Amino acid sequence: MGSRVDKILWAWIILDSWVCSTDLPEIRNQKFIDECLREHNKARSSVNPPATDMLYMTWDEGLAVTARAWARHCLFDHNPRLREVRLVHPNFSSVGENIWTGHPPLFDVTTAIGRWVGEKKDYNYEKNTCTANEMCGHYTQVVWGSSYKVGCAAHLCPGGVRNFDSRKAVMFVCNYATAGNMNGNRPYVSGREACSGCTGTCDNRLCRDKERDSQKSYNWTPDWDPDGVSQQAADFHYVIILVVRPIGLIFTFITAYGVHWYYPNIFCYE
Repeated sequence: MGSRVDKILWAWIILDSWVCSTDLPEIRNQKFIDECLREHNKARSSVNPPATDMLYMTWDEGLAVTARAWARHCLFDHNPRLREVRLVHPNFSSVGENIWTGHPPLFDVTTAIGRWVGEKKDYNYEKNTCTANEMCGHYTQVVWGSSYKVGCAAHLCPGGVRNFDSRKAVMFVCNYATAGNMNGNRPYVSGREACSGCTGTCDNRLCRDKERDSQKSYNWTPDWDPDGVSQQAADFHYVIILVVRPIGLIFTFITAYGVHWYYPNIFCYE
């Protein structure tokens, strides 16, 4: 009876772990991408006062790769490599970041980004300040007018997130380009009419441009990605199996044939 209970318990633990991990979308999951963009652009189009120069935000694969790499560190703090932008993106001159963490049942894109957008109540546009003892920098990054690319990632941390909790948690990271919260400026230029400063077209109070909104692919992974390091080791192991071993086998056959050719009366046996 005890053995049967143990088996059921282990099955439950494995199933619980599997559900929590597979419920988290990959960075190329289109539904996940659409949700991230929808929540960001909804917040950007609804700023008050209206923005004359608010750019429509689209997805960037490279930023998503960076967000995933940092989320894998399971540390509730900003990526220190943002100060050296060449380490976090192959093209952009500056990259911003928002982070959220919580326990698995609580995570979804709308909830996480909603926490950042909810800081709107603590931001005063005229004074460009946060309410005393409150945070509003996540909100200002979401609605930073010149930030036009975003990439997000969610990662399950079975051992918890350092600086947050030791229980199993989800680390959600979004990276932005170009970076917001720069030089103490307001996040956008306000005016009586939204999009009045656009050089392209206006779509739901946001400025769009075909070239700026286009998608780009990057054959690039940060060298500080923890999973990337293990993947490189795995790739090297595969090379050994697929290349070196067959070569060794062929060499063995050639050697055996040569020995038999020159010494036909020698037998090798166990």
